[in-house]
Amino acid sequence: MRKTKTAGFIFLIFLVLSCQSATKDKKNSDKAGNKSAKAKVTFIELGSVKCIPCKAMQPVMKAIEKEYGEQINVVFYDVWEDDSWAKKYDISVIPTQVFLDENGAEFFRHQGFYPQAEIEQLLSGKGLKPLKDKKD
Repeated sequence: MRKTKTAGFIFLIFLVLSCQSATKDKKNSDKAGNKSAKAKVTFIELGSVKCIPCKAMQPVMKAIEKEYGEQINVVFYDVWEDDSWAKKYDISVIPTQVFLDENGAEFFRHQGFYPQAEIEQLLSGKGLKPLKDKKD
């Protein structure tokens, strides 16, 4: 009887952990497609919150998202927390930036810190326009 209770308890723990993992995977998989259908480009940052160059990319990502609004979907995946994204995008260095078109096809990839001005130039080449002019 005791073995049955123990086995049942272990099964219950396994079931709960499986559900939590499935929920986390669904949340993460929805990130890349959670913005409106108006997004022309998805900018995926694969890095970690504990990596120095990755931390330096955070304000760049926020600025790009603010500057281009609904034209771009900016997504961050912490590959040290969930390495499935590193495997999916076949990366070996962080940070890595992957850019997808409106159909989900990759059109550009960069490794390391990526300056905002260079990202803006890339986005301009894809037809994205800043929402408002920058003031110097």
